[in-house]
Amino acid sequence: MKLANLETFVHLARLRHFGRTAKHLNTTQPAISSRLAALERELGTQLVVREGREFHLTPAGHEALRVIEKMLSDFDTLKLGFANPDNIAVTLRIGAIDAIVQTWLPRLYDRLRHAYPAAQIEIVTDSTANLLAHMRSGDLDITFCLDPVLEEGYRSFVLCSYAMSWIGSPKLVDSGRIYTVAELAAMPLITFQRGSPPYRMIAPYFQDESVLASQLSNSNSLPTMIRLAIDGFGVAAVPTIVVQKELASGELVSVRVNKPFPPLNFIASYHPAPGSLLTGRVAELARRTAAEFCTEVDPGLAWVEGTPDR
Repeated sequence: MKLANLETFVHLARLRHFGRTAKHLNTTQPAISSRLAALERELGTQLVVREGREFHLTPAGHEALRVIEKMLSDFDTLKLGFANPDNIAVTLRIGAIDAIVQTWLPRLYDRLRHAYPAAQIEIVTDSTANLLAHMRSGDLDITFCLDPVLEEGYRSFVLCSYAMSWIGSPKLVDSGRIYTVAELAAMPLITFQRGSPPYRMIAPYFQDESVLASQLSNSNSLPTMIRLAIDGFGVAAVPTIVVQKELASGELVSVRVNKPFPPLNFIASYHPAPGSLLTGRVAELARRTAAEFCTEVDPGLAWVEGTPDR
């Protein structure tokens, strides 16, 4: 049983596309089909059912995927155990949203550079939706964002949570006043892009879908939202931890509201794909780095799951 056939099957099950799998493995679609057929002959069962350009795993395919993933994971662990960390020349492709980039991602990056000096580390900053799309297409190894990847084979866990605050320019907001939700809804709002996890929280917060049709400015960039708020375009709900300097300088003020905005949970997702030697270790290091960051800041601003002190 060839290792390449096992690895190809796992990548194919993850990417759900023969063309993307061929591109990811730097080979051709006929080669992918040939490897799959060889594995099915060796196992004596059909693993994949093709329906035009789409396909799905058979019950035997799901069982084979579970066993083969463990075999390859154990083999990668064995290789990693014999490897000198200074000589592990792999590419780590990390995707993160702005709130993570602005808090503890630089610390994680420095630790990875120190632990694996031969590794090439690529950082992609984007929206949750785009990062998850890159993950599913095999273009990222691990993501830190607001939604998990729910497909089979992926692993996801909550890294940390951040408190949210409504913020705005002192030209627009009376810092000594407590606003009702209705009064807040009447103000111009700055939100994350439509369809994003924070955007989906707006209507339930106001208990009124019509708020989404009011005066809105949208952005998929947290720094842009903060800049718009400073310039008086409206009020925005953002992680409080990322605007501490602006609040301290008076560029922004907190909007005191009689109903707090729910916190955001940040989730790590990765796929232990064959050859991804360091992905699991990166995930664990990210968990520790996020937890460490949370212990160093006001516990009401950031915390690990199950331990908010607010």
